[in-house]
Amino acid sequence: MKVAVIDIKGKETGRQIELSDDVFGIEPNDHAIYLDVKQYQANQRQGTHKAKQRAEIVGSTRKIKKQKGTGTARAGSIKSPVFRGGGRIFGPVPRDYSFKLNKGQKRLARKSALSMKVSEGNLQVVEDFNFDAPKTSDFKEVLSSLGLSNKKSLFVLGESNNNVYLSSRNLKGIEVITYSELSTYKIINANNLVVLEGSLEGIQENLSK
Repeated sequence: MKVAVIDIKGKETGRQIELSDDVFGIEPNDHAIYLDVKQYQANQRQGTHKAKQRAEIVGSTRKIKKQKGTGTARAGSIKSPVFRGGGRIFGPVPRDYSFKLNKGQKRLARKSALSMKVSEGNLQVVEDFNFDAPKTSDFKEVLSSLGLSNKKSLFVLGESNNNVYLSSRNLKGIEVITYSELSTYKIINANNLVVLEGSLEGIQENLSK
């Protein structure tokens, strides 16, 4: 599959680049995408939530009222979950939400997400660019030229570029990453995917293993 390479002005360079059909042209597997996104989000959870159970409440252990003759249910402790300030029944406790997903499944999910972007026409291949210094207005000009103003977009670089990253950091809905940081969640979460020419080799090499 051949795709035209454009520059940061949004104009065609006259060159085309070959995209691997095994990475960018497969039939998307929705379930693989679901599992990978689910794992990504589960891994983001800290799992530090905690509620005190009955045994952890500090309070008197005396019997709070006599057993019979009150006309109400019997009660033995102020720490009982039925009283305000008592322990919580089956409350949350610290836990690890992460789960295992095999490498083949994750690779299939990323290829499916990339193929989905291509089929939807939401993937652009842009020649490598750099800025002389970090400047948000320069990045905004790039977005405007590419028709991505006010659109949630993901830029994938071939290698870390501090000037480009810092120029995009204050822009809402824009994320700049390297190809090694690419995940199914990031691809799906963005409306538009901008792949720099220098990152394609790394992407295809990682996903064709």
